[in-house]
Amino acid sequence: MTHQEVEIIVYGAEQLCPSCVNLPSSKETFEWIEAAVKRKFANQLFTITYVDIHNPPENSAKKEFAEAVIEEDMFYPVVVIEGKIVGEGNPRLKTIFAEMESYGYIVS
Repeated sequence: MTHQEVEIIVYGAEQLCPSCVNLPSSKETFEWIEAAVKRKFANQLFTITYVDIHNPPENSAKKEFAEAVIEEDMFYPVVVIEGKIVGEGNPRLKTIFAEMESYGYIVS
């Protein structure tokens, strides 16, 4: 089955958000999600990107969303798949996997 190749974007910062003191850092969460998604959907193409909300790329959409994370006091990391927020603060793999499956990804 073919599927649309999706981009998973994890927005975060080196400093933990105030409400996330006992949780892993955004970068650690990004690495955890990346490893889990690669295992779950082995040999299927997708992109996973980490965006530092305090130093976003010049890409306007990513930069705008990074600014929104700060302005709206979202709990980070914020996980976005194709423009949809699927996790905030302490993202759940089950939710991320379900969203991937909605794009045609097959659990391997």
